[in-house]
Amino acid sequence: MSIDIKYKPELPQTKQPIIIIGAGGIVADAHLPAYKIAGFEVHGIVNRTKERAQKLADVFGIPNVYNSVDEAVKLAPANAVYDLTIMPEQYIETLKQLPDGSAVLIQKPMGDDFTQAKEILELCRTKNLKAAINFQLRFAPFVSAAKYIIDKGLIGELYDMEVRVTIKTPWEIFPHVIIHPRLEIQYHSIHYVDLIRSFLGNPESILAKTLKHPAKSLSSSRSTILFDYGDTMHAVINTNHDHDFGPNHQESYIKWEGTKGAIVAKIGLLMDYPHGVPDVFEYCIVEDGKSPEWQTVKLEGSWFPEAFIGTMANLMRYNEGSGNVLHTSVEDVIQTMAVVESAYQSSDIGGVKVKEKLKG
Repeated sequence: MSIDIKYKPELPQTKQPIIIIGAGGIVADAHLPAYKIAGFEVHGIVNRTKERAQKLADVFGIPNVYNSVDEAVKLAPANAVYDLTIMPEQYIETLKQLPDGSAVLIQKPMGDDFTQAKEILELCRTKNLKAAINFQLRFAPFVSAAKYIIDKGLIGELYDMEVRVTIKTPWEIFPHVIIHPRLEIQYHSIHYVDLIRSFLGNPESILAKTLKHPAKSLSSSRSTILFDYGDTMHAVINTNHDHDFGPNHQESYIKWEGTKGAIVAKIGLLMDYPHGVPDVFEYCIVEDGKSPEWQTVKLEGSWFPEAFIGTMANLMRYNEGSGNVLHTSVEDVIQTMAVVESAYQSSDIGGVKVKEKLKG
């Protein structure tokens, strides 16, 4: 069965100039290219090292480079949207400087731990901010396409969702992240935790184990997270960032299975990162009396940079009133952070002790 899949994000109806706070690699690689594709106006940029901001301004034609966040706020247009691309330890201090009631997109994760996430949530509530976290994987073309098919009921009742990543990740290109004591789940698998929540809601419980590599100093580089949704729904994340044995057996995909069909999306970005390979989107809808046949659909765009259009567009539409749901709001993402915290707690506690069963 061939179907017309709608997967591109709805864009805002009004112009809302963007003020970017931060000038790291993600801004150059994803934020600014995405906003250029979408036609969003970037009014200004600020960074602690002004030279970095100036370089991006020169490349992308940003008219204003500010000396400080305070200056950026004072000179911002009345309807500006703020885009925070800084590290989590700077969120609280920066959010305090934004005007009450502002629209702001905050880079993931929502703090370095659940305690900080709750502080961010409380501050956003106090300042009445229209605040979203940039969990842009929800808006990747292959995810939006899968959601369209599933929401239409075309693969029946969803009963299985799996994310599997077996790759070589060059953590060294993220110098501020590689040293983190909660590296793998907090800065990578958190995307998949949030994604699974967006499809299935909050699990009853979490079983997880995150692990180090014996020859590396990283805090963690492999994880398994099992979500408990009862007796029929299977949801699991398996990641291995240490598979440095060539591309033959590397994997990077999301799979959805339902009672009438299945969807598999290859996440090309993660293969040979940061260069990536093409995504592949396939679906199979079982028709009565026919053998299963897989359809491959060529989708426009990928996780980087196109998914970054979706998070900003959703915030802008919510801000202008043309959209009534802020999908990655701080109110929603605090629940993602709770699942992540539960995964770390599960990993620390461990499972049922087999040797205890063998005593006596």
